[in-house]
Amino acid sequence: MGKSLLFNRLVGQRLSIVEDTPGVTRDRLYAPCEWAGRTFDMVDTGGIEPNTDSEILAFMREQAQIAIDAATVIIFVTDIRTGVTAADEEVATMLLKSGKPVVLAVNKADSTGRTDPAVYEFYSLGLGDPIPCSAVHGHGTGDILDECLKYFPKEEETAEEDDRIKVAVIGKPNVGKSSLINQILGEKRVIVSDVAGTTRDAVDSEFENQYGKYLLIDTAGIRRKSKVEERVERFSVMRAQLAIERADVCLIMIDARDGVTDQDTKIAGLAHEAGKASIVIVNKWDLVEKETGTMEKMRKDIMRDLSFMSYAPILFISALTGQRTERIFELINFANDQTNMRITTGMLNDVLTDAQMRVQPPTDKGRRLKIYYMTQTGVRPPSFVVFCNRRDLFHFSYQRYLENQIRAVFGLEGTPIRMVIRQKGDTE
Repeated sequence: MGKSLLFNRLVGQRLSIVEDTPGVTRDRLYAPCEWAGRTFDMVDTGGIEPNTDSEILAFMREQAQIAIDAATVIIFVTDIRTGVTAADEEVATMLLKSGKPVVLAVNKADSTGRTDPAVYEFYSLGLGDPIPCSAVHGHGTGDILDECLKYFPKEEETAEEDDRIKVAVIGKPNVGKSSLINQILGEKRVIVSDVAGTTRDAVDSEFENQYGKYLLIDTAGIRRKSKVEERVERFSVMRAQLAIERADVCLIMIDARDGVTDQDTKIAGLAHEAGKASIVIVNKWDLVEKETGTMEKMRKDIMRDLSFMSYAPILFISALTGQRTERIFELINFANDQTNMRITTGMLNDVLTDAQMRVQPPTDKGRRLKIYYMTQTGVRPPSFVVFCNRRDLFHFSYQRYLENQIRAVFGLEGTPIRMVIRQKGDTE
């Protein structure tokens, strides 16, 4: 039908995965769209297959129904080349029963000028005037959006500032990312299935509870490079990386039964390199046989295997039963506060002076490293610049020592730290 291509054309971004394979868009995908001065959310759904025995297609229909229930107006995309099909008629009946306004888009009407007579066949669906359009060339899309706006409520004058914490849930396939989001939201928001790679698109869910407002981003499971054969899967890896970039806090989910795998290490590394506040979520803890000290042993193993992000809190949960899932929000708020922390130059330099008295800066062939001062240059993550006489004498080990001293005094748990070394005479 070209739903995803039309979706991308309407929102002006290549967000939804576009592929000739039917059923590529499996979950609802949200994106902001702006037209005629109005900003609204556009939702791309999996295709509705009215009668199917396929587990995945049945899930997709359920997800599409949730989107229909939440929508202000529905764009029903049909195909001028195939004409009105039996499936179109069944979907049209389903949409009419919903009672929601429907804009009927007849896609692949690629020629301009006189209206193709084949468009008139779509009046038989009983959904009003069909609008010919071309997702490939873009014509007709403005007419679709104009028609949608007719059903919008009057715009409120007040615009609220976005105070949501954006949280990306990342991890390898089948670790329980979608199950966790469904547990939090209390609805089947994203497809949960044992089929690897079920969630292909990054999916946004707004959520509010007693802890605050959040935007939860469920990502496609990041696979090993050697297994990324299909173009679709390569897009999904890119999508997960983009989700990390958008996030304020990353929940790095690992399977308690597997421990930290090489793939988990790589995924955690993506969040660390992006400078994101992170929390390690050990899921499926209910399935692990336990004895005295089991949790503490696994905690130490995780800290060893993810030694580059020893700052990240570790939480053991069960997304299936809900065990300890509420604690996640306390940690998200804590990590978000930590990554936004600002420290005055005076306080930083008190710590710097004390640290140098405890451990002298390194020397080399009679030349000693002299550190003049330190200042914070940014947040998310906390970033510092240290000025010295010789950058080449500033060994990594001493940089790590200073970082540990800063953490010992100010905390900065849950967030990486960026430290830039500059020597006298540097112009930037």
